[in-house]
Amino acid sequence: MKRTTILYLVLATIALLAAAAIPFTVYRSGSTALPQWSSAVRPGPLSSAHAFLEGKCESCHTPNQGIKAATCIACHASAPELLMKPATAFHANLKECAGCHIEHQGRTLRPVRMDHQILEEIARRTTGQAAKLDCQSCHAPRDIHKGFFGPECASCHTTERWKINGFLHPSPKSTECSQCHKAPPSHYMMHFEMMDKMISGEKRARVDQCFSCHQTDSFNNIKGVGMVKVH
Repeated sequence: MKRTTILYLVLATIALLAAAAIPFTVYRSGSTALPQWSSAVRPGPLSSAHAFLEGKCESCHTPNQGIKAATCIACHASAPELLMKPATAFHANLKECAGCHIEHQGRTLRPVRMDHQILEEIARRTTGQAAKLDCQSCHAPRDIHKGFFGPECASCHTTERWKINGFLHPSPKSTECSQCHKAPPSHYMMHFEMMDKMISGEKRARVDQCFSCHQTDSFNNIKGVGMVKVH
């Protein structure tokens, strides 16, 4: 056997032994047993919230299994507000965290990437059939429509982006604004009589006559006045 062949075999054997020794040592003694190894494989800095775990990989990662939800819950179970708030109560039914909560993206980025597909997959695994997302179960507390359009958010919105592409108001001359828009609470108080009517000059306008004062490009664009931050 040629010397070069023997040399390559020796080097390959050393490499295999080193490749096996590093994870074995980390598995048995923790990431601090080999202080230099993590810098070679670390995918990036943790978020500010998890910065105190920097270099302590085993705090979140389970050998041969990746990131288990049970590990996340061990720390975050002391945050009951997640289950008490309607907007985040859905966490009670989830058994996977890493689908939406990501790390190693840097200190300044919020470690959340909302992936509705993950929720659909979890619902499918739980029920054994294709499941339709219940948008209202999460978005109702922040529904700017105040329930006026009903629970079928998907009739206008998509999960990729909340903004509706190509949405146009009816004609600026339309008088049917109140079919879609509800006036803010202040319009049903003396604020409407003492402020709003005075600013617009429309002293005979009713609360449901949005078209009397507002432009369609912005609710703060008052006819004949311009942009006014009134509510």
